[in-house]
Amino acid sequence: MAVTTVHAGSDETESQGAFASTRPLQYVPGILLLIAVGLLGKYAQIWWNALARHQHWTVPDIEYVLWAILIGLLITNTIGLHSIFRPGVATYEFWLKAGIVVLGSRFVLGDVAKLGGISLIQILIDMTVAGAIILVAARAFGLSGKLGSLLAIGTSICGVSAIVAAKGAIRARNSDVSYAIAAILALGAVALFALPPLGHAIGLSDNEFGLWAGLSVDNTAETTATGYLFSDHAGKVAVLVKSVRNALIGFVVLGFALYWAARGQADEVAPGVPAKAAFIWAKFPKFVLGFLAVSAIATAGWLSKGQIANLANVSKWAFLLTFAGVGLNTDIRQIARTGWRPLVVAVIGLTVVALVSLGVVLLTSRGLHWGIGAHAK
Repeated sequence: MAVTTVHAGSDETESQGAFASTRPLQYVPGILLLIAVGLLGKYAQIWWNALARHQHWTVPDIEYVLWAILIGLLITNTIGLHSIFRPGVATYEFWLKAGIVVLGSRFVLGDVAKLGGISLIQILIDMTVAGAIILVAARAFGLSGKLGSLLAIGTSICGVSAIVAAKGAIRARNSDVSYAIAAILALGAVALFALPPLGHAIGLSDNEFGLWAGLSVDNTAETTATGYLFSDHAGKVAVLVKSVRNALIGFVVLGFALYWAARGQADEVAPGVPAKAAFIWAKFPKFVLGFLAVSAIATAGWLSKGQIANLANVSKWAFLLTFAGVGLNTDIRQIARTGWRPLVVAVIGLTVVALVSLGVVLLTSRGLHWGIGAHAK
């Protein structure tokens, strides 16, 4: 990215190439830093709780998720992240996807299908409203058509990964991509800190908040962190809902590619169903299939309770590195250089998405009683 922020989104291309270097030792310092920041977050939670008990404070339990992110933010935005750490720190996207795949062991496939079906309906409603509002707002604030498209794609589907996937498909300028990513990252940080306390204030259940976070927060890493900040079960639900959202990326990018190609401002998509199916498959996040495969194995009873417990620990450790990476990869100073107009449009988008998705969640959960039945294991 040209004027960009350090990446803190779910960039499929980056994560696939995270270990592409022929010099594996270059990743060691950054991975060790991820581990150190994650462990500091765990110990900070323990220290905070012990201090609160000793001082007889009535304060909320601040989860290690938030501590790890805050410590990472503090490092990056004060002393900065030395170049020796960057290759290893960039692997946090890999740990995120690995954690999601392993998390599949804690879901019965029937619940995955039921919750996936419910969330798909909610996602389609959310996506339509949010996309339309952002395109209108982008035009009202004088943003270019392609920047508006990138913001709509990023907000309605899956943040940075959707923007990067759409870049070549609609022939967007690097500057537009940079502005869109910075705006999405800024709003991801806001949602991460704002949604959990709002969820508690509204009185949402774990299932309801997990659905809300999965529908509202753009980047997969921030979605995961937001869910787990509310509760362990909310985190699992948020990850599952976000995975359904991610699976739609190819269809949405294809739609925008066809739109801009019809105006002569993007490469033509080859005609025919096979070519379009190949386009969608190329954009499809493959880790979602891994999640479903592990869930199917667990549902078939091929994993013992001990093995499921071990996989749950692996998932928690992978997410611990992810949360540390979210903080270490967020440079507030670079986000601030983006300019106010893309940020305002993104704020409008987040507000609309959050309100619409909250309304849909409450309607389906409390009005129509579309619960997901059994919880995750």
